[in-house]
Amino acid sequence: MSTHYIGVREDWLATNQEEILDPGQLIVDPHHHLWDRPGWRYLLDEMLADLRSGHDVRATVFVQARAMHRAAGPVAMQPVGETEFANGIAAMCASGGYGDVRVCAGIVGFADLRLGEAVRPVLEAHLRAGCDRFRGIRHIATWDPDPAMLNPAYQPAEDMLDSAEFRAGFAQLAPLGLSFDSWLYFHQIPRLTALARAFPETPIVLDHCGGILGIGRYAGRRDEVFGEWSRHMRDLATCPNVMVKLGGLGMRLPGFGFEAGQTAPSSAQLAEAWRPWIETCIQIFGTGRCMFESNFPVDKGGYGYAAGWNAFKRLAQGASAAEKANLFWRSATRFYRLPFNEGGNT
Repeated sequence: MSTHYIGVREDWLATNQEEILDPGQLIVDPHHHLWDRPGWRYLLDEMLADLRSGHDVRATVFVQARAMHRAAGPVAMQPVGETEFANGIAAMCASGGYGDVRVCAGIVGFADLRLGEAVRPVLEAHLRAGCDRFRGIRHIATWDPDPAMLNPAYQPAEDMLDSAEFRAGFAQLAPLGLSFDSWLYFHQIPRLTALARAFPETPIVLDHCGGILGIGRYAGRRDEVFGEWSRHMRDLATCPNVMVKLGGLGMRLPGFGFEAGQTAPSSAQLAEAWRPWIETCIQIFGTGRCMFESNFPVDKGGYGYAAGWNAFKRLAQGASAAEKANLFWRSATRFYRLPFNEGGNT
């Protein structure tokens, strides 16, 4: 298991049971994964158990995670299998047989944008496989000088976002109506800013609050990291085509250490730890460009689904009804072009 992931302990998660706050608040969860890996199964049944923990989640967006790639065929086309898989889950939920929630209403897949113009057939294959649900690409760019910070499944070059090959592939997104999910570390944000300025017509969403780090060489440097991160975020916010996902803070990378507690953290504990980062994102980008995300099951190693959304509700407590709508569903719906309206219907 890489640095990113903390093992899920259901018995530990069960040590925190709390009342659902504002249970009538509509939610679209714009970032989760599904997979079946050795020792870690998180498919529709497992996700529905989390979705049914009390919050009013009406739709979700599936984001690539190397799940169900095709075992044969051209290597570049193998990730299309993940979109086929996610679209099958979406079709199951669209039948109404699993309740009102529309899991995988939007799908974000992977295509190797370093292929340049040659990535176009891969993108078109994703669009066909996802029917009318495929929304965009995530090509992970997380890089750090410390090899311990890297996910062994992804080995991007430090300058990947700057490279001519990647940008030639990136240029194929907007003509097909596709967006880009960006997952990188906080010190890489200037590279994303440059990319966003070079392609102002391409919608971009920055995952996981911008890749906050608090372990390894970043341990004990919280104030320093916050200062650099916030400067980069303010510059990035000058790009009107960029939005931000608020979440991903239950991973080991940010170094909050929730997983070390004798009991699973309460939503109040989560909100207190996350407040400086979440509130700064909202202050810089505004609620219309921010969306809360679960990042499950990755974040499930650090807290439970019910507690996580309760924490977001605590953080949004002082917001207006319109601002809450942005944070909990409207920003996600707009970015991913989801069929979800004011009445909570899909």
